[in-house]
Amino acid sequence: YSRLLGLLSLPAVLYTVWTAWRNRSGQYLRERLGLGGRPAGPFDIWLHAASVGEVNAVLPLIRLLTERHPGLSLLLTVNTPSGHATARRVLPAGIPCHYLPIDWQFAVRRFLGRIRPRASLVVETELWPNLYLQAHYQGAPVTIINGRISSRTREAPMRIRLIYYRTLESVYAILARSEQDAEHFRKLAFNPDYLSVVGNLKFAAASEATAEPFDAGRPYVLAASTRPGEEKRIVECWQKPELSDHLLIIVPRHPKRLSRILKDLAAFDMKTAVRSRGEPLQPDTRIYIADTFGELPSFIAGSEFVIMGGSLERFGGQNILEVARNGKAVIFGPHMANFEDEAKIFLEREAGLQVTDPDELCDAIARLLAEPELAEKLGRNGRQLMEEMGDMAERYLDELESVLPLFQSGPSDP
Repeated sequence: YSRLLGLLSLPAVLYTVWTAWRNRSGQYLRERLGLGGRPAGPFDIWLHAASVGEVNAVLPLIRLLTERHPGLSLLLTVNTPSGHATARRVLPAGIPCHYLPIDWQFAVRRFLGRIRPRASLVVETELWPNLYLQAHYQGAPVTIINGRISSRTREAPMRIRLIYYRTLESVYAILARSEQDAEHFRKLAFNPDYLSVVGNLKFAAASEATAEPFDAGRPYVLAASTRPGEEKRIVECWQKPELSDHLLIIVPRHPKRLSRILKDLAAFDMKTAVRSRGEPLQPDTRIYIADTFGELPSFIAGSEFVIMGGSLERFGGQNILEVARNGKAVIFGPHMANFEDEAKIFLEREAGLQVTDPDELCDAIARLLAEPELAEKLGRNGRQLMEEMGDMAERYLDELESVLPLFQSGPSDP
C-alpha cells in the first residue's frame, strides 16, 4: 500500500496544489501535505469527517459532547475546503478544525504526534491504512462511527481487500449505522465482539430546526442537488400539458455548472430565471435556477415536494433526510448506492417514491401534483420517521461512553 501511495504522490501533490490555488487556501496546502505546525495537542477526542455530509452528520454528536462533557477538548479534521468552510460555520465556539494530511506515513505520524489524541473517531467510510496503524501505535486506535462500507470497497479486488482487512485490525470498535453495514464489516473479517449497530447518525442532523421557507409567490416543485444530465431529464417532464402551469426550481449540486445547465435547457424554450444574476421570478417564469450556496434548506421548506438529484443518473444519490425533516414528500431515482439505508427505510415507511426511468419520473411528478393529499401523507410519514430517530446523537454518545476508556478516566490535564 505504501509503495502504491508513493507512486501516486506526484499526482496527489499536484491535485493538492491545484485545489489550494483554486480555493486560495495556504492552510489547505500546508496541512494536506503534512507541513503545518498546527494544531497542537493534546486533545481528548479527535474526530474526522471527510467533507460536508459527514460534518453535518457528526455535528449533533459534537454539540452533545460539549454539553454532556464540557471539560473535554475536541478537534475536528476534514479533507475538503467545502467541509472546512461548513465546519467553521457550524462548530461550537472553541473547537478547532484543520485538514487531515494525505495518508503518507511521515505525515500521519507527525500529525498524530502533534495532536496526541486520547480517543480517535472517524465518521463513516474513511479507511486510511497508515493513519489507522499509526493511531494504534500511538495508543489512540480509531473507532468508526456511523460506520458503513461503500459498494466500491465491497467490490474491490482481493488484493485491495486484504489491505482493508489489515487496516481494520487496527480499529478499536465500529458503531455501524445498520445491520446490513455491520454484516459488510464482518465480511471484511472485523471481530464481531467490537462491532455494534447503533443507527444512522444522519437522522440526528435531520432532527434539528428547519429553515425559513422560500417564498416564490406561487407553489413550486424543487429539484434539489441535481447533477449533470438530470436537469434536462426533469425539465422534459415540464413539457407535458399537466405540468404546464407549475413552477420548477432547480438547485444544482455545483452552482458553477450554470452555463452548462442553461445550454442543456435552451432547446426547451421555457422562460427561465437565474437567481445568481438577480433575475426576478415573473408570473410566466417556468424554471428558476437557484445557483447559490447555503439556501437549499429554505427551498426545501417552501416546496410542494422534492425531486432529489444525484439519484436519476449514476452519482450514488443525495441525502433525503432533510426533505423528510421538513415534512415534504420526495421522489428519488434508482441510483441511491450512497444512501441505500435511507432509501430502504423511506420506502418501507411510505415517506417517498422511487422511480426507475424517465416515464416513471414524469408520472410520479404528475401524480403528486394531482393528488396533494398523497404528497402530504408521504411528507407526514417522513416527519414522523425523523421524530422517532431524533435521539440518534444520544444513542451514539451513550454507546461511546460505554466502550471508550476515555469516559471512564475523565478529561486530560491541560
